[in-house]
Amino acid sequence: MSAPRIIGLTGSIGMGKSTVAAMFADEGVPVFDADAEVRAMQGAGGELVPAIETAFPGSTDGNGVMRDVLGSRVFGDPEALARLEAIVHPAVAERRSAFLKDNEDAPFVLFDIPLLFEKGGDRGLDRIVVVSAPSAVQRERVLARDGMTADRFEKILQLQMPDSDKRARADHVIDTGVPLEQTRRKVRALVAQLREEL
Repeated sequence: MSAPRIIGLTGSIGMGKSTVAAMFADEGVPVFDADAEVRAMQGAGGELVPAIETAFPGSTDGNGVMRDVLGSRVFGDPEALARLEAIVHPAVAERRSAFLKDNEDAPFVLFDIPLLFEKGGDRGLDRIVVVSAPSAVQRERVLARDGMTADRFEKILQLQMPDSDKRARADHVIDTGVPLEQTRRKVRALVAQLREEL
């Protein structure tokens, strides 16, 4: 039995990536959500909590990692971020391998990877799907989030590859700046196309 083909899903902040990933799941595609795995491993009793507390004392409590505290320590500090990634990335890779083994009979699976291009995660993928929306829609969505400020949004954008560059490198682009049902129809059509091609 050959291993499933791997589809990478990515998109900048506020583009609707999680919504689109859920639509793929609704179509029966196994989805590996890297962020969700990290949240689970950093939550109460999570396997990464002790190592993160050792590397960043005072960044955890009984509920696991205090994301805002840890975020303030690594945001804008490349050395601190590298230390955190050295803890997190191998654990995510392990979970990803287990996910692939669990879904080895699927024709293809979806990897939901926020910084796919920025972190070189596009290697070894069979197709790349980028979710995209007009910048005004993106801005409105992001600034509606709790605790988000225009300044923080700008800093996040600076760390991410421009949307136009992501679209240029994509095999498929899903527009989320349209009514939800329209996006869902596009996802459904793409899943059917991928099943046929892969």
